[in-house]
Amino acid sequence: MFNKGTELLNLCKKQNKKIYEIVIEKEMNDANISYEELMDKMTLVLDTMINSSNSALDKEIISISRLTGGNAKKMENYKNQNKTISGDLITSAMARALSTSEVNASMGRIVAAPTAGASGILPSALITTKERFNLSDEDMIHGLFTAAGIGEIVAKNATISGAEGGCQAECGVASSMAAAAIIEMVGGDVEASLNAASFALINILGLVCDPVSGLVEFPCALRNASGVANALISADLAMAGIKSLIPFDEVVDAMYKVGKAMPETLRETALGGVAATPTGEKLKKGTL
Repeated sequence: MFNKGTELLNLCKKQNKKIYEIVIEKEMNDANISYEELMDKMTLVLDTMINSSNSALDKEIISISRLTGGNAKKMENYKNQNKTISGDLITSAMARALSTSEVNASMGRIVAAPTAGASGILPSALITTKERFNLSDEDMIHGLFTAAGIGEIVAKNATISGAEGGCQAECGVASSMAAAAIIEMVGGDVEASLNAASFALINILGLVCDPVSGLVEFPCALRNASGVANALISADLAMAGIKSLIPFDEVVDAMYKVGKAMPETLRETALGGVAATPTGEKLKKGTL
């Protein structure tokens, strides 16, 4: 039905539909299931996302390696002091993104969106937007379908793998998916969704994947926190009427080429970046 952003845009215009409506129709046809069955599946996805986003806010969830954990609760506590620099909305979103990251690192249940390493960004963005505008769970599910459409385009034309394209392909794509979803949730048009998706990718183009000790914990969790902030500001840029000079499809192509140009040391091998620092090496060897 669509493989490119331009094709999705044209379909939406031709049929006078939102992105999520096109994606729902596509999913029903591809999976040969009814609308009710599809909604049941996505409701389960949403419930899982909500649970992982909230699980670590009021208790410390420590990873098996003990490299990370407890930061979501710290961020939530900090927000509740009403002394934040970036405001309650951003800090709340970061806390939820950290929560899902900590659930993931402790082998809890999360939804890869598009990957486990970037799983905190989309749910946090959806929940934050719902609360900010008093939206419904149905609006969140629509946002999930919008995000899925953007993620599918990137997966078909580039990559969502940190091992292939660096963290720009994981947290970058998750931010892009979330930004587009936010736009449709707040009533923006398809062009704005694609502009927001472009901004989110452009903002962290070239982001490397350098997990300390080879584990999806540090700095991955921090990048989930900054990733949801990236999605929110990208959506605001687009809703303000700012347009991306480079079309979404070309941004995706650029991201793929940048990823291919990265040395292997910066693509999930834990051989470069912060993973290769003296402290990173000591953590890997268990000597710190």
